[in-house]
Amino acid sequence: MKPLLLLSLSLSLALAASAAQAAEATQPATAKPKPSTANEGPKWKKLNPQTPAGFTLKTLEVAKYPEHTVELYVYVPEAEGTWPCILDIHGGGWQKRQVEADKPMMERLAQRGFVTALVSYRLSTEAKYPAAIHDCKAALRCLRAHAKELKIDPERIGCMGGSAGGHLSGLTAMTSGLPEFEGQGPFKDQSSTVKAAIVMAATQDLVAANLGKKNESSLLFFGVTCDENPELYKAASPITHVRAGVPPTIFIEGEKDTLKVGRAEMMKKLKSLGIETEVHTLKFAPHPFWMSDPWCAETVEIAAAFFKKHLGEPVVK
Repeated sequence: MKPLLLLSLSLSLALAASAAQAAEATQPATAKPKPSTANEGPKWKKLNPQTPAGFTLKTLEVAKYPEHTVELYVYVPEAEGTWPCILDIHGGGWQKRQVEADKPMMERLAQRGFVTALVSYRLSTEAKYPAAIHDCKAALRCLRAHAKELKIDPERIGCMGGSAGGHLSGLTAMTSGLPEFEGQGPFKDQSSTVKAAIVMAATQDLVAANLGKKNESSLLFFGVTCDENPELYKAASPITHVRAGVPPTIFIEGEKDTLKVGRAEMMKKLKSLGIETEVHTLKFAPHPFWMSDPWCAETVEIAAAFFKKHLGEPVVK
C-alpha cells in the first residue's frame, strides 16, 4: 500500500504544480520596476535654433583677421522703434565655437523685448588671449556703430555668457571703461561699456582655479600655465577688476555645476561697493544648462527680468 500512496501523492503534487504554472502563464507579464530617477531631475533636451516670427537674423562683420572673421548675428525686430540690446558671448572652453547652441536662448530673449546679438570671437585655437576679450569689446562698439539699422538704443546694452563665455562676459563688464582692454579692433569712436551683465557657470578667479595645475584649456587660451605667468591670469580674471562704477552683475549656475571658482568672492567685493549682485541656482541643472529645457526657460525668465530692470522696455512706434 505504501508504494501506491507515495505514487498517488507524487501525481497530485505534479498536477498541482502544472496547474499553477498554467495559471501563471495566463497572467499579463509585469516588467521589473526600474530604480527611481526622481532625484536625477529632467533629462537633457537639445534645443534647435529657429528665428522667431517678427524678427530678421542679420549678420554683421566686426573685424577680419587672417585666422578668423569676427561676426555678429543679430535678431532685429521687424516693427519700428528702438530696443535695449543684449550681447551673448558663447562658451566652449574658449576653443569651440558654440554660437548655434546659444541661439535658442537669445531667440527667446528677443521675444521678451530685446534686440539680441551673438558674437563669434576668435578662439584659442586661432589666437591667444587677449584676442577674445578684444573681439567682445569690438562687437559692442560695432553694435553701437550700427545702432540705427539694428534698432538699438546705444545707451541700453548689456552682456551675458556661459562657461568660457561667462568668464568673458564677466571680464567685459568688469573692465568697462578700461582702455587697455579695447584692443586694436575697429569702431574706436564707439563705447564698449555695458549697463548690466549676467555670468553663467563660469570661473571668475583664474589664478585660484589654475595655480599649481596644468589645465589644457587655460594653457591653450594663454599659451602659458598659471605658474609660469600668474600676473597674466590675474589680469584676465574678472574679480581683479571689480571697482566702483562697474555694472550690476548677477550669476546663474546649475546645482550640478562646478565651474564657479571666485564667484562667491567676487559677489562679496561687489556687495561691499554697493553694486547689485545675486546668484540663482537652478535645481538639477547640469553644465551647460542654458542649452536645454527646462533650464533654458528658467534662465530666460531670470535674464529677462534682470535686463528689463536695468535696460528697460522697447520704445515701439
